[in-house]
Amino acid sequence: MEQPVSATTEHVTTPTVPASATTPPAAEPFPEPDPRRWRMLPVILSAMFVAMFEYFVVNVAAPSFQHDLHTSDAGIELVVGGYGFAYAAGLITGGRLGDLLGYKRMFVLGMAAFTVASLACGIATSSAMLIAARLVQGATAAAMVPQLLALINVVYPLHERPRAMAWFGATIGTGSVAGQVLGGVLLEANLFHWTWRPIFLVNVPIGAIAVVLAIRWLPDTRGAQRPRFDPVGAIAIAAAIGLALAPLILGRAEGWPLWTWISMAASVPVLIVALRWESRLGRAGGSPMVDLALFKERTFSIGLALSGLMLAMFGGFMLAMTLFLQGGMHMSPVRAGLLFGPLGVAFAGSSMLARRVSGRFGSRVIAIGAALSTTGLVLLGVVLTWRGTDLAAWQLLPSMMLVGAGNGLVLPSLVGSVLAGIRSRNAGAASGMLVTAQQFGGAAGVTVLGTVFFSALGSHPSGFGDFVTAMRWVDAVDVVTIVAILGLAFLLPKQAAGMAARR
Repeated sequence: MEQPVSATTEHVTTPTVPASATTPPAAEPFPEPDPRRWRMLPVILSAMFVAMFEYFVVNVAAPSFQHDLHTSDAGIELVVGGYGFAYAAGLITGGRLGDLLGYKRMFVLGMAAFTVASLACGIATSSAMLIAARLVQGATAAAMVPQLLALINVVYPLHERPRAMAWFGATIGTGSVAGQVLGGVLLEANLFHWTWRPIFLVNVPIGAIAVVLAIRWLPDTRGAQRPRFDPVGAIAIAAAIGLALAPLILGRAEGWPLWTWISMAASVPVLIVALRWESRLGRAGGSPMVDLALFKERTFSIGLALSGLMLAMFGGFMLAMTLFLQGGMHMSPVRAGLLFGPLGVAFAGSSMLARRVSGRFGSRVIAIGAALSTTGLVLLGVVLTWRGTDLAAWQLLPSMMLVGAGNGLVLPSLVGSVLAGIRSRNAGAASGMLVTAQQFGGAAGVTVLGTVFFSALGSHPSGFGDFVTAMRWVDAVDVVTIVAILGLAFLLPKQAAGMAARR
């Protein structure tokens, strides 16, 4: 039997999860919840906010990098995409290190290193320095983000977990939209004539405060029986993810040279070798980076697929809408960013509503959210077709708000479903796998829908009508994706998302 984590973090899981992925029997009493748990929630959620903020904010600052640092097109791609590459490639390892060293320790180390990397980005004097700092920033984000989901999973009692997950979902939405809105505002304000530098330096005080409060308030969740680190699995899995992600992030802008196809093809055998190693290590009684027994649970497997597809749809939608507003409607970064504000409000509001709805409808709330997003995307297609070149920006708002509200309902409920029943010793690794699926999906969505947009737009667009056509094609692909998500949502056990809320 697995040893308890601590007097404040041991938890009981649902009885529907296989023995290989469950905690001790439910007959054991619940421990007294940590009295600091709601005080610590904003601290750990700050990691998700700054990680999402940095993922989106660089898009609006790319021209400034090119002007100030004389960065080449390839360099701009590495500044923008290098962060996402290092972030996604390191998430599973970051999660397992949390299981090994303790979630508090990894959170503090990750946040401190992320803060230093953000400072390095902000004071960079060359494109090479900025690229290197962005890669480190992504890797340190991978160290801290899995810990926040693991902490939620082990610190909060089952009946309080949906509330914490609702705040997690709201943070994803606000962080993503803040990257668009606050990034544009900071560039427009040009504080101290620092041009793009404040978009990185703003993380320094946030990170410093989070580190101090985390040291004071976060509980030590390291278990008495810790899993051993698997360096072979860590390297092999990171290599497989990296080989698949690098072409997705850089391929479209580079024109899909030969190396991108070789890299994607090589990722498959490397992943097969990595999974065989993990399977053999697990059978030998070791501690694999990825516990393959988790995939025997239908909720976990389907939930990972849904997470990837949902972020693919949302990431591609955000990119295409940004290109449409700034390129087609000639909006400034600030004005375009502000138009995303209502989407962020709808996202955050529905995330807070998700915990109540999931208590009544269980995992069907995921289908409800997908249906809302489907309605928004269909409405967008109707508006684009109806108004055409006479389209006004405000006419996009109802569609954008429906998409935001749908995603806000889905994400916290989906995260709660995927992590339901994960025992404490695997909470970090499972969280890393979940966020990896989301980041991989987001990168794939941006690549696929970006390719669709630019292919429909053509190399020499003749006017706004070409942008409308390109956006309609992206919208059509997104509708197909969200309908697939809607179908998968009905394969989840109904009680998966709602059981914790009812207990």
